[in-house]
Amino acid sequence: MKPLTFTSSLEVYDSLGELPEDIQDLMKEAFKARDTAYAPYSKFNVGAAILLENGETVIGSNQENASYPSGLCAERTAFYFAGAKHPGVKMQKVAISAKSHQRAMENPVPPCGACRQAMVEYEVKQNAPIVLYFMGETGKVAKAKSVQDLLPFIFDSSCL
Repeated sequence: MKPLTFTSSLEVYDSLGELPEDIQDLMKEAFKARDTAYAPYSKFNVGAAILLENGETVIGSNQENASYPSGLCAERTAFYFAGAKHPGVKMQKVAISAKSHQRAMENPVPPCGACRQAMVEYEVKQNAPIVLYFMGETGKVAKAKSVQDLLPFIFDSSCL
């Protein structure tokens, strides 16, 4: 037996104001997207904004359904739209923000496992890291230099 060790590293900022202005602007786009979420069941709104290499920003918000598995998270909504609307254009950075209608969200809220898997597919496809910034409604912001920092033991086409 030989142990296999994975490590991840994140940067954590105390507030949005500590980030560069372009990232603050991207996060504000995620806030706007978050406000368009359709989340009548979970009361948990999430917004995502992706900065593409061509300078365009693509947004997504979570869209729920009474048949729970039929809904879609904000991150996948944004990533799939970017992939469909801008094929071949690299995704450089994504900002994600979550807001609960039941309690204050002041700590960073990371993407779920399904979203991490979907995002890493695009990162592998474009052969370039996608930088992630994620937060709650207010408070601290976490930065991952790559999706693989959140999903270090990836499942991709090389596994098939």
